[in-house]
Amino acid sequence: MKPIRVLIVDDHLIIREGLKLILETSDSIHVAGEAADGAACLEMIDATGPDVILMDLRMPRMDGLTAINHLRQSHPQVAVIILTTYNEDDLMIRGLRAGAQGYLLKDTRREQLLETIQAAARGQTLLSPEIMARVLAAPRDMSGSDASGAEEDAGSPLTEREQEVLAAVAQGQRNKEIARHLAITERTVKAHLTSIFQKLDVDSRAAAVAAAAQQGWLG
Repeated sequence: MKPIRVLIVDDHLIIREGLKLILETSDSIHVAGEAADGAACLEMIDATGPDVILMDLRMPRMDGLTAINHLRQSHPQVAVIILTTYNEDDLMIRGLRAGAQGYLLKDTRREQLLETIQAAARGQTLLSPEIMARVLAAPRDMSGSDASGAEEDAGSPLTEREQEVLAAVAQGQRNKEIARHLAITERTVKAHLTSIFQKLDVDSRAAAVAAAAQQGWLG
């Protein structure tokens, strides 16, 4: 199996070097390159060909959120994991809604970092119970939508089954587990997720959970 190619984006050299040392302890991960800000990341992404990007948020020249928005347009197949020192709900929600597959703090355990990278490379989202609890508890005005608009007052566009699928995603269940839990096929789970993504105008499981939670559709 080919190793997962990871691009590290952080404005602090010592952080990049530390992450590189950690990631190189795994035979399944290869550090494809390093960038000091979001602009440099966009400039070198084609040359490095990453499967996963570890993205800091607050950087000079171009911050992580801006870079993620560009990546969702130009390289939607590349998974982005936010790795930051800032334990702020607003940044977390905005990052997940922008399309990040995960959100980690820089003091996270090595095992959790590697597990999140591997999940992102598979197209899955792996959010810790703590992060998920904060997503669900965050106030609605972090949703990024107009709080006075009709959209927030409207009911959920999701069907009851789609809400069940998304609630299972929010609990960290994979497609196979969701299928078994709801007594449906994995193919049906994937079809529901495709419909959910279209209705919520997102392209990742994490973004779907964040969007639905901010509208109060996940409980």
